[in-house]
Amino acid sequence: MTTSTTYSGPFRAGDRVQLTGPKGRMNSISLEVGATFHTHKGWIEHDDLIGLPDGSVVQNSIGIDYLALRPLLTDFVMAMPRGAAIIYPKDAAQILAQADIFPGATVVEAGVGSGALSLWLLRALGPTGFLSSFERRDEFADVARANVAAFTGAEPQNWTVTVGDLTDALPTVHGDGTVDRVILDMLAPWECIEAVAAALKPGGVVLCYVATVTQLSRVTETIRSSGLFTNPDPSETMVRTWHVEGLAVRPDHRMIGHTGFLVTARRLAPGSVLPELKRRASKSEYSDDDVEAWTPGALGERGISPKSLRKRVRQASASADAALAREAENQPETDPLD
Repeated sequence: MTTSTTYSGPFRAGDRVQLTGPKGRMNSISLEVGATFHTHKGWIEHDDLIGLPDGSVVQNSIGIDYLALRPLLTDFVMAMPRGAAIIYPKDAAQILAQADIFPGATVVEAGVGSGALSLWLLRALGPTGFLSSFERRDEFADVARANVAAFTGAEPQNWTVTVGDLTDALPTVHGDGTVDRVILDMLAPWECIEAVAAALKPGGVVLCYVATVTQLSRVTETIRSSGLFTNPDPSETMVRTWHVEGLAVRPDHRMIGHTGFLVTARRLAPGSVLPELKRRASKSEYSDDDVEAWTPGALGERGISPKSLRKRVRQASASADAALAREAENQPETDPLD
């Protein structure tokens, strides 16, 4: 990740700035010398923003106030071009906590999607950690690379993106017992459990992010029946904001409810047998018909048209090019005699 100067100090040409109007509507712009931000009610000159401190309030051409802030990572991932659906910040925060992502760890991520989780993981890993991402589709990998470069202003040296199926590609990138954490964000993570178990160190964590209860059931039972992990721990996270004005204190009418399930488990040492839990009998058996309902086709994966995907690749690449050019311009000049 880049240095803290990217996130603080006066606004510079090339910086992304989030403008919030009086009704809470947010617009994200990249500052350019001589450019203008237009709305249906007036405009703001980019030159009026360049040089101002973060958190300034500026007036547009007809006197409407706008709050100007650098977007947080949360703001960026919610607005960036998407090839695949993103992991929401509320789930990303839980992934970092439940998978116990720490500086210096070696982490495998599959699939990379649009790069939202990659950004959170890179920040948590720090410069001493390493993130190895896997993605089946070239177009999604391109969008993810561009989004990461657009936010960081660099191409992280501790991050690689491998295009291919995780089951086949993982052993070629990481040897057995060399990975600390594995994050699986894919349609059928149960297909990769054995490959993941081989790559993980004893005590390492696997975390699966799935959207439906059928996926949740299938991956949980696969992890449990493999005999290679501790008992899986499934959960979901919901966020409810509150309206607070004086004595008018109540929950907001809308909330961020279900977005996905998290399933975590830890790798057992080779040859270890997990002690059997004493619990009441339950319906844990399932038939071939149940398995068919769990297949990717029956789950109804939502696709994206090639035309729309090409557009998002162009948008993400343009943002990345602008960010990389900005960082290059702000690098201190070196004396050729040094």
